[in-house]
Amino acid sequence: MYGDLANKLMIETKRSTFLSELPIYLHELVKDIVQEVSDLDKDVTYLTEQQERASDIEDEDAKQINQCQIFATHLSMRRNKQCLLVYEKLRAEKIDTLCWLNIDPFIGSELKGNENSNHESKSLSANTLMIENLSHPEQDYYKQYQELALDFKAGFSDIDLSVDLEPPKDLFIDVRVLKNGGEVQTEYGSFNLIKDSQFYVRKSDVDRLIQLGYLEEI
Repeated sequence: MYGDLANKLMIETKRSTFLSELPIYLHELVKDIVQEVSDLDKDVTYLTEQQERASDIEDEDAKQINQCQIFATHLSMRRNKQCLLVYEKLRAEKIDTLCWLNIDPFIGSELKGNENSNHESKSLSANTLMIENLSHPEQDYYKQYQELALDFKAGFSDIDLSVDLEPPKDLFIDVRVLKNGGEVQTEYGSFNLIKDSQFYVRKSDVDRLIQLGYLEEI
């Protein structure tokens, strides 16, 4: 039934909004929706030709049925296009966010020296799969957006533009570990990322880990 594929795409889009990482691009589903739009466009062309041929017919019921068919088909096309645009827009916004967090899908996550080499290599191997989640146009988009962001940041070399816009209320905060990791070195000592453990740390030392989803403030 027309619209079912677009509805499935919206369900996947809604689900992805709650994920910390960008899920794989649904090539086949998007391709099928585009094909459905093309089929609907052919239907509109056929129905319009029928309407023109029947312009001299006095059967008003037949004319109204034809007009309703054209209207419903147009609505289906517009809904499919709208769902595709929503899907692409939300993915683009997620890519923008990852760019500002300095998470590069081409080389993995950069933890700026906050983690030891063993854990960093594990994180790298886990995040290199992210490049496979992007479509080719998305990869090009990320590269170009990253270049623009770097050019913009270059004018503010003394300011870290990737931090929170709101200033911290406290220098030290309580955090909870959301997923296992390696040892984290800070100016005030080190601690291990063990899921569900809690620490009292300086906020500036763990801002990056909070952004990457390893920690949450409590």
